[in-house]
Amino acid sequence: MSEAIIVVCGAIARSILVFFQENLHCSFVILQIMVVFMLDDLDRRILRHLQQDPALSIPDLADRLGVTGSRLSRRLDKLQANGILRGQRAVIDWRALGYAVEVSLRVTLDKTQNRAFDDFIEAARGIPEVIEIQTFLGRVDVRLSVIARDMQHYQNIYRSQVLALPHISDIEALMHVARIKSEEILPL
Repeated sequence: MSEAIIVVCGAIARSILVFFQENLHCSFVILQIMVVFMLDDLDRRILRHLQQDPALSIPDLADRLGVTGSRLSRRLDKLQANGILRGQRAVIDWRALGYAVEVSLRVTLDKTQNRAFDDFIEAARGIPEVIEIQTFLGRVDVRLSVIARDMQHYQNIYRSQVLALPHISDIEALMHVARIKSEEILPL
């Protein structure tokens, strides 16, 4: 299949994907199938290798895949343009930097306020020790992952910053004990 046809098919598939994302009537499974359909064998091999070793240089990755560096660069550009490959990141061990406490806060917001989510999330982003913010549908609206050097540091963050966040109706703290599995590797 020529690269022009692949680009056209990819553009059509992206348009369909955007339609389904905007119209929540489509199941997640169909969305996954569509994304996989957009990928060919080389794309999947590229992603598998990058998941295993994101620090691979383009020449090393091209050698492993048996393609030229320029062909690999075009494919990486295509994967980035399609929003499939968002970039590389450093994984930091917070404990090695002296942050021994991690707490997951489940927050229920006062949804009678029109801007409850927006105000809360904007304010939570301003707390440096909040390393993750997730939103949910259900009883819990937001989950914050908070790191601290020790329990005293956590209590200071909780009392002076977390409890000052707007529109909190209820909050539950879960102390992190162990991380059993933390992988983002997909079966491609």
